[in-house]
Amino acid sequence: MPVALLALAIGAFGIGTTEFVMMGVLPQTAADFGVSIPTAGYLITGYALGVVIGAPLLTAAAVRLPRKTMLLAMMGLFTLGNALFALAPNQEFGVAFRFLAGLPHGAFFGAGAVVASSLAKNGQRAKAVSMMFLGLTLANVIGVPLGTLLGQRVGWRATFGVVAVIGLVAIAAIAKLVPHQGRPAEPSLRNELGAFRRPQVWLALAIVMFGLGGVFACLSYIAPMLTDVAGYSPSNVTVLLALAGVGMTIGNLLGGRLADRALMPSLYVALLALASVLGIFTVTAQGKVGAAITIFFVGVAGFMIGPMMQARIMEKAGGTPSLVSAAVQSAFNIANSIGAYLGGLVIAGGLGLVAPNWVGALLAVLGLSLAAVSGGLDRRESRAAAPAMAS
Repeated sequence: MPVALLALAIGAFGIGTTEFVMMGVLPQTAADFGVSIPTAGYLITGYALGVVIGAPLLTAAAVRLPRKTMLLAMMGLFTLGNALFALAPNQEFGVAFRFLAGLPHGAFFGAGAVVASSLAKNGQRAKAVSMMFLGLTLANVIGVPLGTLLGQRVGWRATFGVVAVIGLVAIAAIAKLVPHQGRPAEPSLRNELGAFRRPQVWLALAIVMFGLGGVFACLSYIAPMLTDVAGYSPSNVTVLLALAGVGMTIGNLLGGRLADRALMPSLYVALLALASVLGIFTVTAQGKVGAAITIFFVGVAGFMIGPMMQARIMEKAGGTPSLVSAAVQSAFNIANSIGAYLGGLVIAGGLGLVAPNWVGALLAVLGLSLAAVSGGLDRRESRAAAPAMAS
């Protein structure tokens, strides 16, 4: 694999850390700003909103830039947003700076996926994309636990100061290791937007929103599930989340390799596995050992889907992959919102703390159904193309 992928993975590590570590240091941040924890939760929402808005808008605005320049610009904005957040004087400025830090998230991954794919040999493109996303999954294993510990011992501002330093390291690595890409062929916002006229692109985004929504229905409420149902102490939750992060890392690498071999069959298997393991979790959550084993496999099954869908949407975008590739990150965060909302809805309805797992299983089945529709369109297009080629 090209060494340039290391630079992209460092950037992904920083982005993954800042996105998820906020959950670990939320109590310290709330106390410092003098607000309640629910109010401090807007710091998480602000970042997610930045991702959803920034992914299409920044990609569209920079469509004529060489992709290496795009990567450097997005990582520069990311670094600035985190540095400002570390210095934020109050909650209002904090939300604004978290929004700023979230803006380049999707555009960075969109451009990075295209660059990673272009650097790989034929038959290894999904694997190359998964190597970039390896940084994102490792953030859940290393960055988030260490960032949470630093925030608890030194203060949350130190955590985001370190994230800003990681951003500077990523900028230096990208400048040094990523080769000049030149301008995208026939750079045109109209051409990029034209990809959204293809039904397969929208189907791919819907698979991400609902299929991965199943993962977040579970993970959004994993802490009370582990403490109030499985019986773990709060101090053990961080270790178990790191175990889930190990599963995510393995799933990401496995998903990239399987996608290069047989994308759609592998996607069907991944979504079916996710639905099954979430259904099983409703039972195994009642005990410590079963919960620990199952949360690992939730990470594996859920994060196999990411590189598969990134490869799928780039394939269906044709020669204009940048904007739709970035849109995957918007879809990912919408999946987060859908899963968290529906999971909270069933808990509020009195169905219990394990009920979000049933919601997640149903969302994964919906994602599988959409994948089957997409695969059916592939077969129809192949049959229609066969007579034309024969003539």
